[in-house]
Amino acid sequence: MGSDAGNQLGKLPPQAVEMEEAVLGALMLEKDALTAVIDILKPENFYKDAHQEIYKAIVTLFNNSEPIDLLTVSNQLKKDGKLELVGGAYYITQLTTRVNSAANIEYHARIITERAIKRDLIKISSEVQRDAFEDTTDAFSLLDHVAQEIYDVSESNIRKNFADMKSLMHEALLELEARKNHSDGLTGIPSGFTALDRLTSGWQRSDLVIIAARPGMGKTAFVVSALRNAAVDFNHAVAIFSLEMSAVQLVNRLISAEAELESEKIKKGNLADYEWEQLLHKTSKLTKAPIFIDDTPGLSILELRAKCRRLKSQHDIQLVVIDYLQLMSGDSSKSGGGGGNREQEIASISRALKTIAKELSIPVIALSQLSRAVETRGGDKRPQLSDLRESGSIEQDADMVMFLYRPEYYGITEDENGMPTQGTGEVIIAKHRNGSLDNVNLKFIGKYTKFADLDMGSGGEGYGSFGSTGIPSEFDSGNTVTFGSKINNPGSDESSSDPSSTTPEDGPAPF
Repeated sequence: MGSDAGNQLGKLPPQAVEMEEAVLGALMLEKDALTAVIDILKPENFYKDAHQEIYKAIVTLFNNSEPIDLLTVSNQLKKDGKLELVGGAYYITQLTTRVNSAANIEYHARIITERAIKRDLIKISSEVQRDAFEDTTDAFSLLDHVAQEIYDVSESNIRKNFADMKSLMHEALLELEARKNHSDGLTGIPSGFTALDRLTSGWQRSDLVIIAARPGMGKTAFVVSALRNAAVDFNHAVAIFSLEMSAVQLVNRLISAEAELESEKIKKGNLADYEWEQLLHKTSKLTKAPIFIDDTPGLSILELRAKCRRLKSQHDIQLVVIDYLQLMSGDSSKSGGGGGNREQEIASISRALKTIAKELSIPVIALSQLSRAVETRGGDKRPQLSDLRESGSIEQDADMVMFLYRPEYYGITEDENGMPTQGTGEVIIAKHRNGSLDNVNLKFIGKYTKFADLDMGSGGEGYGSFGSTGIPSEFDSGNTVTFGSKINNPGSDESSSDPSSTTPEDGPAPF
C-alpha cells in the first residue's frame, strides 16, 4: 500500500530549498558571511532559478567591493533586470526573515552542494542510459566521456582547502625530523644509482620527472633498472605503463639484467643447463617483487588516471613510470574526437601527469622522445631543453627533466677529459625545480640491457654511501648481482666460478 502511494507521488530531484533560503538570507544579514562559502557555492548549485540569480547578484557586489544587504542586492537585481523574475523586493525581504544569523552558513552551503552533485550525477546517468540504448553509440567513447564527466563533477566541487601556517610548520618540521633520521640522505624513492640518488635524494613525491633521449640511447633500459632497484632492493611497489613494449618483452629485459644473461639468448631461449640454473636462482627475488606492468596500447590519460588510483588504493604503489609520453592519447572529448592540435594534446597529457603525481603523492616518471634537431646539430650532439618534442609545456610542467646521452652512439670514443666513453652513459639533469643541475656518469651494459653504477674499484661497497643503510646485507655481499647497482665484485667466489657472471664487455648496442 505504502509503495503504491510512493509511486503516485513520483520523484523529486535532490534539493534543499529551505537551506538555500537560509543561506541567501544570512548572506544579506552579515557582510563577511560570503567569504565562508564563496569557494563552496557556485550559482548553479542552487536548485531554484530565482536563488541562482540572487546569488549571482551577491557575488557581483562582492567582486565590486560593495556592501551586501537587502537594499544593495535588490538594487543590483533591478540593474540586471532580474528583480521581478526572482519574485520582487518582497521575496528578497522574506529571505532575511528565514534566518537569525550566519552561524551555520558553511554547513548549510555544503548540503546545497551535495544536493547539486547528486543532481549532476542523475543527469549524467540519464544521458548514459539514453546513449547506451543507441546502436550508433561507440561504447568506448561513451565510457571515456562518462569518466570525464564524473571527474569534472568531482574536480569542480571537491577542492582542497587552504592550511594555516601553524599546521604547515608542524608538518614541515615532522618531515625534517624524518629526513634527519635518514643517514643515507634518501628522502624519496631510490633509483638505485648511487651518484644520482646523492644528487636528487631519490625520486621525490608529487614530482613529475621527464626522462628524454633520442631513440637508441637506452631510455627503457635506464627506467627499468631504476624501477627494479626500487622494487627489489627497497621493496617499494612500482607500476610501469608500457605503451611501446609488451609486458613479456619487458619481463625478459628484467630477467636478462637480473640473471646477467645476454638478451639475445633470452629471446631465443638458447641457454645452457648452468645458465638455466643461474636464471632460476638469481630471479627468485624478482618473482616476488611488487612490480605491476600494464601494456595497454594507446593508453588514454583518463584510463591512466583511473588505473593509477586503483593501484594506489589496492597496492599502495610508490612510483609510476610511463614508457613513453608521445604514445599516449589525450582526452578525445576535449580535442573534438582526435582532431585537435597534437601540441595541445601533449600539453594536456603532461598537465594531467603532474596532477596524478600531486593527487596520489607519488613520483611520476614519463619517458619522452627528443626531436631530430639533436642529430643535425654539430659537436658532441648533447641534448638540451629546446629539443623536447611537440610541446614546451613538457618542460614547464616537469619538476625534473633528465636527458640520457651515450657519446659512443655518435662514434665519440673519448670525452673532453680524454676518458674512454665505451660502455658509459650520462644522465644530464637539465631542469631540477628543487635541486641543483649536474651530470651523472653510469655504466651501460648493452648485452644485458641495463644501466649500473660505474665500478668503484674492487672491495668497494655495492651501493656507495647508501650501501650500509639502504640495501639488505644479502645484496651487499657480492654473492648476488644487484641489478642497477654495482655489478659483482670480481674477487667473489661466484664471479670466479661462473663464467657468465664476470664483468661483461660493455657493448654499445642500442636499446
